[in-house]
Amino acid sequence: MWRSLSAGLQLTNGQYLHFTAILPESAPATSWQFLMALLVMSAVVVLSSVWAVRRVTAPLGTVIQAAERLGRNVNAPPIVAAGSREMRRAANAFNDMQAKLQRLLENRTRMLAALSHDLRTPLTLLRLRVEALGGGEERERMLGNIAELDTMIDATLQFARDEAKAEPWRRTDVSALLAAIVDDMQDAGLAVEMVPAASDVLECQPGGLRRVLGNLLDNALKYGQAAHAALHATQGEITITIDDDGPGIPEAELQRVFEPFYRLEQSRNRDTGGTGLGLAIAQSIAQAHGGQIALANRPEGGLRATLTLPR
Repeated sequence: MWRSLSAGLQLTNGQYLHFTAILPESAPATSWQFLMALLVMSAVVVLSSVWAVRRVTAPLGTVIQAAERLGRNVNAPPIVAAGSREMRRAANAFNDMQAKLQRLLENRTRMLAALSHDLRTPLTLLRLRVEALGGGEERERMLGNIAELDTMIDATLQFARDEAKAEPWRRTDVSALLAAIVDDMQDAGLAVEMVPAASDVLECQPGGLRRVLGNLLDNALKYGQAAHAALHATQGEITITIDDDGPGIPEAELQRVFEPFYRLEQSRNRDTGGTGLGLAIAQSIAQAHGGQIALANRPEGGLRATLTLPR
């Protein structure tokens, strides 16, 4: 095979310089040197790309974590603006949004407390005027309605105070907390029982969680004659179920009972009590922990309340 190369060059004095060279043997198209160089360059490109992508998206991960914290606690600390100009703008916008939400909730709480407080004066005057009337069944009904309004105002004020009071989060043994509430109710002679459960620690607001569990147990006793509590823990969440022996709730009402001031027809009397705020407040506290309360009728009869708390 022809592999020679000839060339000629004319010099300044008019003479020619000729030379001939033999071309080397052609190398394979994919030699090991070529493959090694390709692998090294590919590794450099991949590592550089991963480093660049992580450097750009790291502040985005901070914003995502802050959004998750905000969903659990609106008073979570603001995030530090870092990274590119766009990421700093996103962080500042997120902090501004959080501050506006905090002011909105504070204004709502203050308005709710002020409104409930202002209702006390005309309600007291109304009670005094009704009591001054002569005896009779109509007078007793009016006094009963006033007492019901007074109870609703008390519940609303308590809700406003709890909203304004920012309880600190701390590690709490949820199983021990539930067992302590059950023991207190049993000491009071109430029909409450709990399936023994192992210790399980969760970062939470223990006062709020105690209120949720107490409300669910109270409802089971009030409308179901007995309460049976159990705790189930997995790697991702803690689930607490509270069963009762009552008639259950119509399927159409299972979601409506979480609406503020909504009560089932059979609970609209002073014997059973209730203002329609208990489950609404309990659901609000559960959602502040990133959890949820769900109600379902049991096939064997009775109602099951399920509180789910993510870790």
